[in-house]
Amino acid sequence: MKLLIVDDHAILREGLVALLRQFEQGTDVLQAADTAEGLRLVEAHPDLDAVFLDLNMPDQGGMEVIPVLAKRSPQLPVIVLSSSEDPGDVRRALKSGACGYVPKSASPRNILSALRLVLAGEIYVPPLLLDVAADGPGQVPGGVGERLTERQTEVLRQLCRGLTNKEISRALELSEKTTKSHVTAIFKALGVVNRTQAATAARRAGIVTY
Repeated sequence: MKLLIVDDHAILREGLVALLRQFEQGTDVLQAADTAEGLRLVEAHPDLDAVFLDLNMPDQGGMEVIPVLAKRSPQLPVIVLSSSEDPGDVRRALKSGACGYVPKSASPRNILSALRLVLAGEIYVPPLLLDVAADGPGQVPGGVGERLTERQTEVLRQLCRGLTNKEISRALELSEKTTKSHVTAIFKALGVVNRTQAATAARRAGIVTY
């Protein structure tokens, strides 16, 4: 396991390093004090498993770096770790390509849970911010249907029927890896973190009626 922390606060980085080394024996944690150094380390270490990125950086804002990382290393999950609990920042980060958003006020247990979820191919949004991160209470982001491809909509409909990734792959004649990628993209578009929330959001958006 190899992880990268991009944050300009040395004390926070050291604390996070100590925490992340508890995630798995032999975990290697790299550090960068600014986004330029972070990008260099991403280029130098193509075997990175995930990146923890602060939004407020002295050189270039983390929000601007997320799409850059997504373009350079599309398979590398980015987890925002920020002092901001602004729902607008949550929306922008996920829309930019982040796979998770963790407030710095989160407990160590929640940070490790977020990492575990993201490494499993899902999206992490803290429960406190999940409801308000959408366009309004109980709503899903507007135009969700337009942001899903035809194939993703088909996958979502199968997901709403309670099918597993393996069953969806068999029904739609897809590889399990492709199905997993579609499910991850669907979670991002709906702003949800699990299959139950995805099904609920799909019904609210009118994508499915059952």
